[in-house]
Amino acid sequence: MTHDPDQHASLGAMYSDYFLDYASYVILERAVPHLLDGLKPVQRRILHSLNELDDGRYNKVANVVGNTMKYHPHGDQSIGDAMVQLGQKELLIDTQGNWGNTLTGDGAAAPRYIEARLTKFALEVVFNPKTTQWIPSYDGRNKEPLTLPVKFPLLLAQGVEGIAVGLACKILPHNFNELVAASIAVLREEPFTLLPDFPTGGIMDASDYRDGLRGGKVRVRARISTDKKGLLRITEIPFGTTTGALMESIVAAADKGKIKIAKIEDNTAAHADILVHLPPGMEAETSRDALYAFTDCEQSLSPNACVITDGKPQFLGVSEILRRITHQTRELLKLELEIKLAELGDKWHFSSLEKIFIENRIYRDIEECETWAAVLKAIDDGLAPFKHLLKREVTAEDLVRLTEIKIKRISRFDSFKADEEIRNLEKAIEETAKNLRNLTRYAIRWYEELGRKYGAERERRTEIASFERVDRMQVVAATETLYLDAKNGFAGYGLKKEEPVEKCSTIDDIITFTQDGKMRVMKVAEKVFVGQRPLRVVVFRKDEDLIYSMIFRDGRDGPILAKRFTVGGITRDKEYDLTKGKPGSRVLYFAVHKTNEESSAQMLLIHLKSGLRMRNLIRPLHFAEFGIKGRASGGNLVTKHAIEKIVRAPKDYDPAAGA
Repeated sequence: MTHDPDQHASLGAMYSDYFLDYASYVILERAVPHLLDGLKPVQRRILHSLNELDDGRYNKVANVVGNTMKYHPHGDQSIGDAMVQLGQKELLIDTQGNWGNTLTGDGAAAPRYIEARLTKFALEVVFNPKTTQWIPSYDGRNKEPLTLPVKFPLLLAQGVEGIAVGLACKILPHNFNELVAASIAVLREEPFTLLPDFPTGGIMDASDYRDGLRGGKVRVRARISTDKKGLLRITEIPFGTTTGALMESIVAAADKGKIKIAKIEDNTAAHADILVHLPPGMEAETSRDALYAFTDCEQSLSPNACVITDGKPQFLGVSEILRRITHQTRELLKLELEIKLAELGDKWHFSSLEKIFIENRIYRDIEECETWAAVLKAIDDGLAPFKHLLKREVTAEDLVRLTEIKIKRISRFDSFKADEEIRNLEKAIEETAKNLRNLTRYAIRWYEELGRKYGAERERRTEIASFERVDRMQVVAATETLYLDAKNGFAGYGLKKEEPVEKCSTIDDIITFTQDGKMRVMKVAEKVFVGQRPLRVVVFRKDEDLIYSMIFRDGRDGPILAKRFTVGGITRDKEYDLTKGKPGSRVLYFAVHKTNEESSAQMLLIHLKSGLRMRNLIRPLHFAEFGIKGRASGGNLVTKHAIEKIVRAPKDYDPAAGA
């Protein structure tokens, strides 16, 4: 489309129109498939070209690409790539030669070395010139189909992915036999469910599929088995990855210390076969979960079902897509039956005319005719007594066809065979009319026959399951050690010369408590500042419900308070104040326990400073008196006096007897 610059009020308006034209072109003509046949324009033109060249034998792909360029003016590379992708789906194109490997990611050989032809399925389901709407090609020299009359949910069987301007399309592939069964369910007005099925197999959790609409997710895992102790075997991989990319992700995770492996082998040929050898002492189940958590052994796919219908893109769920395609298939079958019925009627009509013409020797009536008009009139007059036996009027075209019957056919005419042929035509007409009257039943039988002919080796490959997301913190390999430089206030796995705290991984968080009553959770690193002389620095584990006990001074000269608390939800790198926040506050006692019983059993002796003219300078403190609250709680009063020290009470201490 071209624009007259004088028609635009500004340069911005002109470019806005140009951009809309480009966006519309990419959406409608390049990236998004059409609902009616499930094909992008380049795919449709490739299939049309293959059908045009079809003679039952293989054609060089380079020849097919060249022929397709009559319809698709975007270069041979784009056509060749699209044809390889179609061939690798193993549904429409019968391939010969090296067409690449979707498992390993290896590319196909050059188009001049590989060959292709249409499959029997494609010839039966995709093409019918009598029901195809034709349009001129881009240069007007040829005709190409507007859409192909596909009588199958090809869009859902193959899947498709495309990126346009302002929108994207991603329809996941589905199982052939399940699509046939779902189409029959639509015709019978029965409920059905459609879930993806991937050629690479694997295990799928589609609980959040949402009918393939935007916002849904499908999680796919590799199939990993334990062959023997210390060896994991990957036999199926997630859709969207390759064995090479999968191995690279495993090696990368091992290099980062997230998983531990001894070595990895790839024996993939016709099927995926990757061996992951584990180091001594590693549990196979934990290692398998780690592969799901940190490598491409688990993938999350986000469908976005978008199709072209009514001349514009629409977002439709896969169930609605199937319904529309099934109803379209029913209408195509109806149109084919109507065309067949009309053709059978024409054939019966002319066979009957021919029989009357020859048996009654009407051809002799034209021997004396001197003009063409007289010939036609003589034949018409000769047929007049028999016209009541026919089902429609005799046309001038019928009369002309009778004059074209050769003498050899007249001389060899067999009345018995002619009657037999007419009876067979009448049976075919009756059967076709019956199918039209019972169109839905006929469409169901058609789908059933399609499943019997082509569904034998198309069982579901992807196992449907439900599985929880692996907690990465639970399965990450603890390949590092957390060290603490308490004097200078640093911690990390790079401080090899300092005091070791515990084993950790590179994705762990650490939690720190300082003497001024501050708490912080941060990501572990080679070296990170945690505060000078921290009270506690350890790996933070969310699943540990620890109970913290603390005695602190509120401000520089304030009262002494005590509390028990849990950490609760936190934000990484945010500093939390466990005191009331007054300047000069200081933690005098800090302890951590795993259970309430341990925490409640704490008995401390608070030694007050002398010189206060008090007779009893030692006071017992039993933490069982304090309830367990949140980290922001202010604490309970212990004493308003200054404290000299805090010590643990002896096991035989009797509070009633005093110190």
